[in-house]
Amino acid sequence: MIAGAILIGIAAGLLSGLLGVGGGALFVPALVLLLGLGQVEAEATSLLAIVPVAAVGAWRQQRYGNVRVREGLTIGLLAIPGALAGVVLVNVLPERATEYAFAVLLLWIAWQLSRSALRELREGPAARP
Repeated sequence: MIAGAILIGIAAGLLSGLLGVGGGALFVPALVLLLGLGQVEAEATSLLAIVPVAAVGAWRQQRYGNVRVREGLTIGLLAIPGALAGVVLVNVLPERATEYAFAVLLLWIAWQLSRSALRELREGPAARP
């Protein structure tokens, strides 16, 4: 189990820094598929794992001037009530419902990213500030 956790940590850290993804998108499926955790247990474990990854990633990106501190802190602080409600909700819903909801979320994100990438290929990169 520790070897799997090490593998997940290294892969998620690399992909997080490279692609800006991490947390639930990587940790939850890996914890379920590689370590055999249940969906809710994987989600809860992922929340803890996100803390050091996010802190180090944000710190390094800040050094490049890529972090919008006010927006990030506003989003993070205002997400706290939602996280509290979500924890209560996930513990009363059937686990299968959370598995489907998570899968739908990942598919929707993949769809949106694919549409954006294809649009950029057709129209050229958007002007960056």
